[in-house]
Amino acid sequence: MSWGTELWDQFDNLEKHTQWGIEVLEKYIKFVKERAEIEINYAKQLRNLSKKYQTKKNSKEEEESKYTSCKAFQTTLNETNDYAGQHEVISENMTSMIMTELTRFVQELKQERKSNFHEGRKAQQHIETCWKQLESSKRRFERDCKEADRAQQYFERMDADINVTKADVEKARTQAQIRHQMADDSKGDYSSVLQKFNHEQQEHYHTHIPAIFQKLQDMEERRIARLGESLKNYAEIDRQVIPIIGKCLDGITKSAESINSKQDSQTVIESFKSGFEPPGDVDFEDFTQSMKRTVSDTSLTNTRAEGKSEPKTPGKSRGKLWPFIKKNKGATPEDFSNLPPEQRRKKLQQKVDELNKETQKEIDQRDALTKMKDVYMKNPQMGDAASVAQKLIEVGNNIEKLRIEVQKFEGWLAEVEGRLPARNDNSRRQSALYETQNTAPVNNCAQDRESSPDGSYTEDQSQETEVKVTPTEFDDDFDDEEPLPTIGTCKALYAFDGENEGTISVAEGEILNVIEEDKGDGWTRIQRSEEEEGYVPTSYIEVYLDKNAKGAKTYI
Repeated sequence: MSWGTELWDQFDNLEKHTQWGIEVLEKYIKFVKERAEIEINYAKQLRNLSKKYQTKKNSKEEEESKYTSCKAFQTTLNETNDYAGQHEVISENMTSMIMTELTRFVQELKQERKSNFHEGRKAQQHIETCWKQLESSKRRFERDCKEADRAQQYFERMDADINVTKADVEKARTQAQIRHQMADDSKGDYSSVLQKFNHEQQEHYHTHIPAIFQKLQDMEERRIARLGESLKNYAEIDRQVIPIIGKCLDGITKSAESINSKQDSQTVIESFKSGFEPPGDVDFEDFTQSMKRTVSDTSLTNTRAEGKSEPKTPGKSRGKLWPFIKKNKGATPEDFSNLPPEQRRKKLQQKVDELNKETQKEIDQRDALTKMKDVYMKNPQMGDAASVAQKLIEVGNNIEKLRIEVQKFEGWLAEVEGRLPARNDNSRRQSALYETQNTAPVNNCAQDRESSPDGSYTEDQSQETEVKVTPTEFDDDFDDEEPLPTIGTCKALYAFDGENEGTISVAEGEILNVIEEDKGDGWTRIQRSEEEEGYVPTSYIEVYLDKNAKGAKTYI
């Protein structure tokens, strides 16, 4: 199989393919270079790491080295240092045996390819010139034949007309003869040019181009074979150091086997044992009985002494209806304002990426049309440049529209991202407060079971309420049917249509009461009246908390 016979009409594709082949080789050289750099840097870091953790003399570590685990660790450090040396060998061999040789080979390929395609373009230009001469001669012959035919018809009309003078008839006869002679001359010239073109075309497609393409094929096959040899060397360089690396790893394994795992496990137990008792069972509450309770020493004092809070009644949790349990009733807004901030940010980012991809496609189409227009302007017989210009205008308008859309969505995205850090910081403060208060040995895991957005339940009280031991919270456990206390106020920065279950609609600028803060899920519970309350996105409001209010959090 030869490129010269099978691919005689694929000059442009072969030019691209051979360029791609050289780029593949260059990419492989770059890969080996980066691999060598990684190996040398890795070796350097391993040596520094081993040196950093070596036991220092006259220190506490030297006394601890009598333990089996410490001895094994020291052995591991020494083997790691030897292991690093083998990676240095890999880096040196890859640089000298692969990179240097292939770089020189690529330069030779580039020069050879350039020479072959230069010769091929000269052959193409020559055959194109011959074709243009043939077309010109053909059109001239066609034109002369038509003019001779018209002159003959004119002469015949003049000869048949009895009112025309003999002189006019002779003049028409002479003109017809001249035109016939010109047509015969054009025919001979066209025949001669046609024979010449056919000969040149035969030489071009059966001699010149096959010879050039055969050189390119030989060059490409040498490149492929050289790449295969280099890949073998790449594997062999690694294989040469495997036995030594195996010895290093065997040394580490042997030292690890000398460690007493049972003793280490016991150490872990002693180090991390907290001493806390697991939480007890949760008492059953009979809600069929009257909710009126007599404050007694037993009910109040014992509960406080045990460090337990009464679980919240359904009266306080029934209003906790997550907005996204059901699908939206209306159409999704263009800016995804019906979603929580984090989900909205993801949707906006996805939209921006999609618009950018569409814009890039339009730009690529514009570039292709521009090249096509240039070709048509240089060679009008190949196509109409005006029609391409009209398409260019349409593509340009599409690009401008897409860019406006991208700017619009990027503006919304920047707005959302600008609000997220404040909420995240608030969540981190709440989490830190919980971590601090949870260190006290109080069994309160049964407190405040609440529903999470995915419909599951959790016993982690840090998601719903802060752990408090002040007497003010104790009253909440008995006010099951009373509304939640107001802990502050808020101002609506934007209008929000609360179409989902559990949400509430607000107007821009409206002032409302806050009865439950954002717990990290992006929603705040507000109240317009005792009968009208619900959730709104935290990013849509500005909250003013009353630190002295019942139920308000105090940040440390």
